[in-house]
Amino acid sequence: MNIHFSIPRPEDIKELIHIENLGFTPEEAASEEAMIERIAIIPDSFIIARDEQSKVIGYVVGPVLNQRYITDDLFEKSVPNPSTGGFQSILSLVVHPDYRRKGIAAQLLGELERICVKSKREAITLTCLDYLVPFYEANGYQNEGESDSVHAGLVWFNLVKEIKSVN
Repeated sequence: MNIHFSIPRPEDIKELIHIENLGFTPEEAASEEAMIERIAIIPDSFIIARDEQSKVIGYVVGPVLNQRYITDDLFEKSVPNPSTGGFQSILSLVVHPDYRRKGIAAQLLGELERICVKSKREAITLTCLDYLVPFYEANGYQNEGESDSVHAGLVWFNLVKEIKSVN
């Protein structure tokens, strides 16, 4: 499968929300308003995977933080990313169910990491549920323990991948 990456366009919102709702419970999923805000404010850290017909098949998104771990308020409000430095967060990494188990999520993580190297980010940080920890560890992330997050009333874990700059 030939996949290409792009930043989101406002007209992608319906596909993005559809995929978000397929990947997360209603309590976990981002609202349409939050997604529209992310498209407008942080398109530089919002990567969409598209198939050969330019159909949205997955995406990864999150703001750049000045702290190592995600806090629950980040799911509600976005602010512009600094041009360099900071910690790249991942609020959502989702692949449409029809395209799962094809390495697309790992490719999205790789594309995000390439952007982070260019922008001299310190690390990529995320929270995930226990069943996803092995996936992220297989992609080079370190489990740094249980998160303080109470998002959706679930137990989350902090995972972090240090960014190795290219000299």
